[in-house]
Amino acid sequence: MAGGAIASSDGREYPGKLTFTVFVTCVVAATGGLIFGYDLGISGGVTSMDSFLEKFFPAVYEKEASIRPSENQYCKFDSQTLTLFTSSLYVAALVASIFAATITRHFGRRTTMLWGGILFCVGALFNGFAERIWMLIVGRMLLGFGIGCANQSVPIYVSEMAPYRFRGALNMMFQLAITIGILVANLLNYFFAQIQGGWGWRLSLGGAMVPALIIIAGSFCLADTPNSLIERNHFKEAKEQLVKIRGIPNVDEEFDDLVSASEASKLVKHPWVSIFQRKYRPQLTMAICIPFFQQLTGMNVITFYAPVLFKTIGFGSSASLMSAVITGTVNCLATLVSIFSVDKFGRRTLFLEGGAQMFICQVIITIAIAFKFGTTGNPGELPKWYAYGVVFFICLYVAGFAWSWGPLGWLVPSEIFPLEIRSAAQSINVSVNMIFTFAIAQVFTSMLCHLKYGLFIFFACWVVIMTLFIHKFLPETKGVPIEEMTIVWRNHPYWRKFVSSEGDASGPGSGDIQLEKGGEQKV
Repeated sequence: MAGGAIASSDGREYPGKLTFTVFVTCVVAATGGLIFGYDLGISGGVTSMDSFLEKFFPAVYEKEASIRPSENQYCKFDSQTLTLFTSSLYVAALVASIFAATITRHFGRRTTMLWGGILFCVGALFNGFAERIWMLIVGRMLLGFGIGCANQSVPIYVSEMAPYRFRGALNMMFQLAITIGILVANLLNYFFAQIQGGWGWRLSLGGAMVPALIIIAGSFCLADTPNSLIERNHFKEAKEQLVKIRGIPNVDEEFDDLVSASEASKLVKHPWVSIFQRKYRPQLTMAICIPFFQQLTGMNVITFYAPVLFKTIGFGSSASLMSAVITGTVNCLATLVSIFSVDKFGRRTLFLEGGAQMFICQVIITIAIAFKFGTTGNPGELPKWYAYGVVFFICLYVAGFAWSWGPLGWLVPSEIFPLEIRSAAQSINVSVNMIFTFAIAQVFTSMLCHLKYGLFIFFACWVVIMTLFIHKFLPETKGVPIEEMTIVWRNHPYWRKFVSSEGDASGPGSGDIQLEKGGEQKV
């Protein structure tokens, strides 16, 4: 289904423009992604610092220091305790995202973001001053609670605030903030690792307070979304907010549709039960499958453990940290590409192109590592051009992810859910994301030890599956107002039987809809 202009329930498009107010609001809200990105980038660098390993994971440090070149290099970081340091955060984020759904629905998106920043800040203090491993784990869990709250509320907030023509680009500010957080973390790891005395890891971990304070300050400056205000019966304030963010005095049509959607949503008393109804099958499927597939692209292997990975395949400690900085830079720049292209080319195009690019790069990386590193992981004398070649294709792979599955994995789920199940569905989306982020983080070093260079082939196979899934099941959602999204499901050749069979005519814009040539949708 091609994207195009979409008519609302009486055949007209919603008026409005991209105002400075809504742009700044969405940018400030999207900085909630900084806390997620900073943690993703910081943990891998810290776990490759010898001083950190010696203090908290002496067995891993001794194993790394004593391993001989002839022994299996792939297994030198294989420690479930070490990976628990990274992965424990995501179990906490999973739990927090479930509770955050209730907070988001009853107290607003902004309140949930505020609590996310506070919890993340406290967790950063625990980790920065840690003297025992239990302090690290408690700190990581508090960080996880903060991330669960932020990831549950920020994408919804941005999608609801943004004009539908610019929703894709503005929502991707969240992913851009994640990539900036990763890049800053990689840079800090590189410089803090040079500090004499081996205490630079404290600055890396404690530095998480900075993005936490940014989202806390931002939360105090933001107003809640019109959707959330209407949901909590603040109709006058909601209309005033809608006038302000659309930049025009007459927002009656959009406001009335938001009120209609809210009234329909209030009939749903138990969204956690209702989401399993047949008519919500498309949204539930996407809420589960998209975050599941996003984690199986293999990108988190690069993000979490880039320094460990590069160190394992022949780079020195300092060089491995710099390689992580390079991939972080590529990740950030490529996300900018998606921001400027997602509302022009559509979600499906970026998904499919990114999948093809990642698959090709993973195959090439596998061949390169297999040829030079074999099954022992010992490259011997590694030519610089060969090392640069491996880094180049890893960067090309990162770029493919950064303008496809990275930002779209957050954008698409946040815009497809109807208001009555939106908070619950987003919690499922975040929970699935955190479950498989935890799983990948926990088993990565063991998978690297046993699969060796075949690890990239494992993820390449999943990339093929997820690309075929998008081609078959995901409709194009660009240019569709968020409260009109039922249109795309009732015009999809597979999903229409689930929605139509329920007689789903709830919500605005739910009349008979036909697709005209060129993909333009009319009521």
